[in-house]
Amino acid sequence: MRLTHELAVATMDVEPIRTPRLELLSMPPPFIEALLEDRYEEAAQLLGIALPHGPPDRQVKRFLVRRLEQIRRDPAVQRWLARVIVLRTRDRPMIGNVGFHGEPGVNAKNREDALEIGYGILPEYRGRGYATEAVRALIEWARGEGFHHFIASVAPDNSPSLAIVQKLGFVRTGERWDEEDGIEDVFELGD
Repeated sequence: MRLTHELAVATMDVEPIRTPRLELLSMPPPFIEALLEDRYEEAAQLLGIALPHGPPDRQVKRFLVRRLEQIRRDPAVQRWLARVIVLRTRDRPMIGNVGFHGEPGVNAKNREDALEIGYGILPEYRGRGYATEAVRALIEWARGEGFHHFIASVAPDNSPSLAIVQKLGFVRTGERWDEEDGIEDVFELGD
């Protein structure tokens, strides 16, 4: 059964964000649907990228379903949500994802003026500064949209992610319990 329906008509055209090494491309509903339905070649063609080999794991599929549900409720939220991180090389491989958890106000602190960021880099591309570059670019884009307060929730044992938020100037302001990930430290940047 295909998930595609009238939602494809409501898909927003979200401009990519570019850095010297990366391109951050919004994940439109048809792309997410193709991934969830194991139509990887179609998904890759939709964005003009090379996808990693193998199907998304259970956690990634939950993430994709959650983002698709958010867009179905309000197509305008797509510009805030997940973007694939693509290397700006000839083969254009997807190396990870970055995005906000939702529109402004959807965050661990329930601040109406804040955006909560999330990111992930595929293991074979880690340790090269791609996550820092992608997060920095997304934050700069959001500042251009008039938002200046950012939140990141990171597991206390996730040393690479902790290093990224600290490098970007985030400050630990508390902790929270996440139903899927357990205890997380909450970091804030801005104001």
